[in-house]
Amino acid sequence: MKKKYDVVIIGSGLGGLVSSIILAKEGYSVCVLEKNNQFGGNLQTFVRDKTIFDTGVHYIGGLDEGQNLYSYFKYIGIMDGLRLKKMDEDAYDIISFDDDEQEYPHAQGYDNFVKQLVKYFPEEEENLKAYCQKLIDTCDSFPLYNLRNSELKYSEEILAENAKEYIDQITQNEKLRAVLAGSNFLYAGIEDKSPLYVHALSVNSYMQSSWRCINGGSQITRQLIKQLKKYGGETYKYKEVNGFGFEGDKLVSAKIKTGEEVFGDMFISNIEPKTTLDLIGKERFRKSFYNRVQGLECVGSAFSLYLVFTPETFKYMNHNYYHFKDSTKVWKTMHATEESWPEGYMASMNVSAKQDEWAESMTLITFMDFEEVRQWAHTHNTTAEEADRGEEYAKFKERKTEQFLKEIEKKFPGIRDCIKSVHASTPLSYRDYIGGQNGNLYGYVKDSNNPMKTFISAKTKIDNLYLTGQSINMHGVLGVTIGAAVTCCEILGKDYLINKINSEVNQ
Repeated sequence: MKKKYDVVIIGSGLGGLVSSIILAKEGYSVCVLEKNNQFGGNLQTFVRDKTIFDTGVHYIGGLDEGQNLYSYFKYIGIMDGLRLKKMDEDAYDIISFDDDEQEYPHAQGYDNFVKQLVKYFPEEEENLKAYCQKLIDTCDSFPLYNLRNSELKYSEEILAENAKEYIDQITQNEKLRAVLAGSNFLYAGIEDKSPLYVHALSVNSYMQSSWRCINGGSQITRQLIKQLKKYGGETYKYKEVNGFGFEGDKLVSAKIKTGEEVFGDMFISNIEPKTTLDLIGKERFRKSFYNRVQGLECVGSAFSLYLVFTPETFKYMNHNYYHFKDSTKVWKTMHATEESWPEGYMASMNVSAKQDEWAESMTLITFMDFEEVRQWAHTHNTTAEEADRGEEYAKFKERKTEQFLKEIEKKFPGIRDCIKSVHASTPLSYRDYIGGQNGNLYGYVKDSNNPMKTFISAKTKIDNLYLTGQSINMHGVLGVTIGAAVTCCEILGKDYLINKINSEVNQ
């Protein structure tokens, strides 16, 4: 490790790695510091029973040639190295309910999306077309979403439009409302808060094209690090930053838990913004800004099951399920009681390079409040630091696993007979491995009632400190990639970077 770099990046999640490549391509010397054993944040995979599971990336949108994520990935040099499988054109997501035998598809392509749903809602064709156009128009309001060179000024009217209110207004059909909102797990939808732009930015790219990563999303991390090294960038594991050094008001170094100190001209934090502010020192920020950030509401966390199947017992499905007990409660799954939990869940499969007739595994995710695991919050369990959370915690996981499996069996009768082994994670797992406060899935809650309250600029009041990651701009692979571009625009200039990306991709 050198004594000093042009740019020091704290955290090797997608935002940190994309930022590092963009800047390294421009000739900056870049160093990425990661506290854990694995790079990649939500891109991490893990192995259970010789089977690969994704931590956070279950599918990706917008990767057809000419689409937005394709352009970003092409520019940073990773597109050609990815091994992908396109999901079902006529149903990349299926929305289903306990109280309805019918399954409702979300299809790829706007015309096809309408075509597939009109089969079940023949009176709603015009409303479905209007819904798709609204998604397009809303996404067009965010210039970097489509790599356009217009001003980065967002309309207050767009930011304040509520997702549920819009969906309720576009159709009077209660079942169609539930179907259109059915994948709101993608952004942890809250009926009286979630803005329409969050719904649109989350859903639109999957509607354009949907893909699974063959053998897991960690291949994205490997490709990113390969590209970073190509441009002279450096990455280091087990380097937990626990403070920053200043000379007067100037930020000069990142201090590592081991006692090392890494100096730089610029710093980008890809870790939780609340943690970043505390590491810098609250006295260095305006009191109102510090208190606003620390007071932001975190998105909920999750309880997940990872099923390993006995070979050739369960058919592979090239789509996801978003399943709910009750079609009237698609916005209320975070508010389950202990008895009614889980109210809904997402079911997704990894795809293997070997074959795709039979499923090797299934991941099932449902919401869980961090308060359910609060009593074990003092324990930490990572590759670098392991703690036995005790017998009570093990019993808690077993009880929740059984409760979840009973619900899953209703949707997939006989699935238990196919299971070789079951593994579970709680909000503590998400907290320890991903680093978000209370294991939150997607950063902070966006609120249509007060849209600017949750806005955090990529550029801070400290001249050479920048922020990136899922709490800046948007979450998800596309949202975080665009957020990294926003961060780099603050350093390189927006027009310069967008022109550079467009000219390289269109060569």
